Amino acid sequence: MSFYINADQIGDVAVLQCAGRMVRAQGLSLLRDAVISLSRLRVIVLDLLEVEMLDAGGLGLLVSLHNWACENGIQLKLVNPSKLVREMLELTGLASVLHLSSVDDLIEILCNSDRAIENTHRAVAYSAFSWLAGYRVSLGFADD
Repeated sequence: MSFYINADQIGDVAVLQCAGRMVRAQGLSLLRDAVISLSRLRVIVLDLLEVEMLDAGGLGLLVSLHNWACENGIQLKLVNPSKLVREMLELTGLASVLHLSSVDDLIEILCNSDRAIENTHRAVAYSAFSWLAGYRVSLGFADD
């Protein structure tokens, strides 16, 4: 199996779902280019659940992307590492260096994205407006 990336963006947060083998130069350059192209975002999440193989080149790329993200003020989060990826990160000591995050952390990140905050404010304003409009009608202040 080759290496594939499915990308989604919500506000200032991007989630890259990685699948396949992170072992060859072509797959690694695909991930590097995808992450670096997101340099204007606040958070980049790499979902590693479907990564079936990871070699030294893949580990090196994760460290390189971590360093690049730190230098550019971006949070790079690794979530859902497959069993193999988790074992490799723990064996090499990189689990303590790279930001391994839980699904709960990912949900919190997505809820705090710019668009989510904007939509929450809009929903609260709409609810308040609807409540006030209903209140005016119940008090006999309708525009009828």
